[in-house]
Amino acid sequence: MKISILTLFPEVVESYLSASILDLAARRNVVEFEVINFRDFAEGKHRDVDDRPFGGGPGMLLMPGPIVRAVERVQEGHGPDTPTVLLTPQGRRFDQGVAEQWSQRSGLILICGRYEGFDERIRDVLQPIEVSAGDYVLAGGEIPALAVTEAVVRLLPGALGHEDSARDDSFAQGILEGPQYTRPREFRGHAVPDVLLSGNHADIAAWRRQQAEQRTQHRRADLWTRHQNQSASDAEE
Repeated sequence: MKISILTLFPEVVESYLSASILDLAARRNVVEFEVINFRDFAEGKHRDVDDRPFGGGPGMLLMPGPIVRAVERVQEGHGPDTPTVLLTPQGRRFDQGVAEQWSQRSGLILICGRYEGFDERIRDVLQPIEVSAGDYVLAGGEIPALAVTEAVVRLLPGALGHEDSARDDSFAQGILEGPQYTRPREFRGHAVPDVLLSGNHADIAAWRRQQAEQRTQHRRADLWTRHQNQSASDAEE
């Protein structure tokens, strides 16, 4: 998979891509990263990429010219199945289901906003998929783009040390992940549950499933209801 991230602050993105799972995945040739600076596609002496909004108002908007030129150039290096994604609070909320869908693609193009956002003609011309990291506003799209990148890359075969690591994550099975324990067996009066020390894999699996379901019911009633509805639908089929 090839992931291209377009931004005004490539140093922010590159530093994160060079660490931990993402760096290992790139070294294993599981994924190829490309970081593009919008300013490289700007014109004029000062390489301007933003300007004041028509009609007045605070802040600056990203101009359509540099952004569209940069994205169109990047698109030339991707296959036809590659999603072009605009990171914006106005988009649909990104979730594990979207990550799983995109992990099946040959590439991903992520466009990071800044300042007061995008000139609307960027949307009109590029027709991107608009995605939000949540119902809040950040200074730019770099953090959401990196969150999308990591969520997708860790699902790629060979990205993680163990192939089953992503299978039991929260949301992977439609519910939250249950509690996990490691050494020591007791810490400040809190002991590891006996079932995890029993060696009975069937009992351990049943306990983990029960704990995951309980945690989901208590912490995410909306997720639990959706999971129950899906289970009922699957049973009817």
